[in-house]
Amino acid sequence: MKPLSRLSASRRNLLEAEPEGQPLQPFGPGPPAPPPEIVVSREGPARRPAPAAPGAFARAPKRKHQNIGYRLGHRRALFEKRKRLSDYALIFGMFGIVVMVIETELSWGLYSKESMFSLALKCLISLSTVILLGLIIAYHTREVQLFVIDNGADDWRIAMTYERILYISLEMLVCAIHPIPGEYKFFWTARLAFSYTPSRAEADVDIILSIPMFLRLYLIARVMLLHSKLFTDASSRSIGALNKINFNTRFVMKTLMTICPGTVLLVFSISLWIIAAWTVRVCERYHDQQDVTSNFLGAMWLISITFLSIGYGDMVPHTYCGKGVCLLTGIMGAGCTALVVAVVARKLELTKAEKHVHNFMMDTQLTKRIKNAAANVLRETWFIYKHTKLLKKIDHAKVRKHQRKFLQAIHQ
Repeated sequence: MKPLSRLSASRRNLLEAEPEGQPLQPFGPGPPAPPPEIVVSREGPARRPAPAAPGAFARAPKRKHQNIGYRLGHRRALFEKRKRLSDYALIFGMFGIVVMVIETELSWGLYSKESMFSLALKCLISLSTVILLGLIIAYHTREVQLFVIDNGADDWRIAMTYERILYISLEMLVCAIHPIPGEYKFFWTARLAFSYTPSRAEADVDIILSIPMFLRLYLIARVMLLHSKLFTDASSRSIGALNKINFNTRFVMKTLMTICPGTVLLVFSISLWIIAAWTVRVCERYHDQQDVTSNFLGAMWLISITFLSIGYGDMVPHTYCGKGVCLLTGIMGAGCTALVVAVVARKLELTKAEKHVHNFMMDTQLTKRIKNAAANVLRETWFIYKHTKLLKKIDHAKVRKHQRKFLQAIHQ
């Protein structure tokens, strides 16, 4: 039966309640049928409202949790892809540098730029450069996707700020520089160091395009950052975020300089020494008739004495290219020397535990000295009293002697 609240005074409700209260009576002759009885309620199990679907109210939170879980999983996958793309970019960048060095050395001594070997090596460099540019574009695409996920943005163009666009353009320009297949010449004029006579030589354009390829070594810092445990560990990143620390390449380099400063300085100095020596050799070989600075060992000697700020003057670069490399080497050498002094001073400094031990030992020695001085004061006081009060004949020499020792014990 329907409850009273759902009934109304309409005829329709009465007719709906009539079959449930009393069965229908046939029309015809006979005694009149009693009036219809409206049953308000009946003993028995009441009707219960149909239960709602179990997922009707929990659908939105469940979908929300599924969305958050999907975003976290997608973010982790993007982190791994970005790290892998950075590794591949470093591999192809270093491969291009190695092939460039091989081609430059072989084209100077074994064959000319017109040979098929030079063309094949340059095509290989160009192919690796194209792959490197594609990897860099894919890397920055992953970075934009991570920015969109972290900030909940709807459009990826929000992440494309002017600073990011400028940074990507500069990176693409740096990585795109490489020797072009073919033979291209230009006349290079320089003034010799000691005779000051002008020197004019026909040089390859590949020199201008080969030396900037060493700028690709910045990819090493990126790989070190993405493989650092400080960057990949979620707990360290959370603690850093609470302390407003930005996990970038500068922070990783500071950490390495704190953990192993000697190794970092040694690797940096040797790498700079070799690269600068090879660059000076390539710049000077067109104008060095005596084969002094164009020799690799001679160039290494020139870079070493410039790096250490000695400068004997027995070797001098002839071209502005070599002079610029020596200038940068001197600046780097001054900075590395200051870092070495700071590292050595830090190594010679006592640690916290050693300072505590040293202070404890000094306090112990000071306590002993105070006790000895107090004992000497008491002893000399007794001798002065003895020689002035207890003895019948006063010995003034001994009194002055003990008074002198008494004053020394006080001022000790």
